Amino acid sequence: MTAIQNPTAAAAAAREPGLNTAPSKPVPRHRRRTWPQIAESIAKHSVLIVLSVVFLMPLFWMVTGAFKTQADIGAFPVKWFPETITTGNFSYGLATFPLLQYFWNTLVICVPSMIGAALSSAMVGYGVSKIRWPWRNGVFTILIATMMVPFYVTMVPLFVAYRDIGWTGTYLPLIVPTFFGIPFFIFLMRQFFLGIPEALSDAARIDGAGELRIFIQVILPLCKPALAAVMLFQFLASWSDLLGPLLYLTKSSQYTLSLGLTFFQGAQGDTAVGPLMAVSTIILIPIVVLFFFAQKTFIQGITMSGIKD
Repeated sequence: MTAIQNPTAAAAAAREPGLNTAPSKPVPRHRRRTWPQIAESIAKHSVLIVLSVVFLMPLFWMVTGAFKTQADIGAFPVKWFPETITTGNFSYGLATFPLLQYFWNTLVICVPSMIGAALSSAMVGYGVSKIRWPWRNGVFTILIATMMVPFYVTMVPLFVAYRDIGWTGTYLPLIVPTFFGIPFFIFLMRQFFLGIPEALSDAARIDGAGELRIFIQVILPLCKPALAAVMLFQFLASWSDLLGPLLYLTKSSQYTLSLGLTFFQGAQGDTAVGPLMAVSTIILIPIVVLFFFAQKTFIQGITMSGIKD
């Protein structure tokens, strides 16, 4: 009986030093970090922690201020934590601030805007990345160059144009432009599309699929992270937009959360800082919840936008 037929003999032969001809691989050891590397890591984390504290201080002050009395808010030296926790700021704020109406008005703008921004930017991004046509790079360069034009330069001409066609006093000036592409989102989608192999599009073209079918059935299912990032960006922009509603909305019943909060601050003055912080805290909750639910997809869409095949 040979060693191959006898597993016991084969195992014994493998344990013989002279018969085992395969070179043994060294056991990998964890690389020890040197003191300069440890010091560099400590310095980086220290800077990040300090910056995080600096950026979180206004948020912390707003949330704690919502539970403070007026005396604690105006106290000197500053009281970071309320001595007496009160919910009266929330009761007064919700009684005088039409939160549900402004919340609905904001959603009427945010939801169509994020859908329009995602679809239009994806289509334009596909056209300047996957379809070969003359002057493609030049048109894309001009498109990106428009990002350097401040909104204040085109603010008056846009207002006059929307006024002449009867769109002032409606939500149309805040929604319709998003369906024609936004340069930053077009750039984001183009970079993501460049990371998708051309072989997929070429194989679909060989099978007889047109560009629209390739875009809908092949490309779009692969770019969900980028679409989620675009939709989240646009939702945040529409949610916190103040200048647009201030320009085009003429009735208080149409006000958004940011615009209504501004008028609430002006009407109440300095005597209602606590209710102002309470209402601001409530308005902030949907944004925080949305970001935490879409955090993984959002970060994936941003990080993968610079990868090329």
